[in-house]
Amino acid sequence: MFVSQVAKSWEVKLRKKSFHSKTVVLDRKQGKVLLALPQTYMNYSGHAVKGILEGRAIKPEHLLVIYDDLDIPLGEIRIRTEGGAGSHRGLASIIDEIQTTKFPRIRIGIGPIEDKNESIEFVLSKFRQQEIPLLEQSLKAAQEALGFILDGKTEKAMNLYNKRKRRQDPCFVEPVLE
Repeated sequence: MFVSQVAKSWEVKLRKKSFHSKTVVLDRKQGKVLLALPQTYMNYSGHAVKGILEGRAIKPEHLLVIYDDLDIPLGEIRIRTEGGAGSHRGLASIIDEIQTTKFPRIRIGIGPIEDKNESIEFVLSKFRQQEIPLLEQSLKAAQEALGFILDGKTEKAMNLYNKRKRRQDPCFVEPVLE
């Protein structure tokens, strides 16, 4: 959803099939950006990512992986510059294939889930109508964070978006972007 949303907002189409992905290369103010949507099964995302990195001579630290995360509440995102895969098999595949955990990522919350044994069914199911506003909120935040990261302001993005929200707190206010 996120990659499709970004492509739409950037007014580009993910068409070219290369590296087991639908891709498009575009010029942004920050330079060339390769937007890719892997066409492998999620658990084999590493094949697509490795192909992209090797085929385009891209260093892992210039890779940005965006993925869903059951451990983060729906409506929230987290940004990391490196780290393990946790229970995410797609991210584990990427780490296994490119042999490093040192690449940035945006984790889009889709949780929580009570029974981790039902995670496959949960991830593949559609969002309920009442969840759509929270989903849109997290996709919007992730796209804003992407802008900061492309501008070289990853720390700023992390400071803005890595705070856990206290939804029950009536005084909670969203971060104001410059």
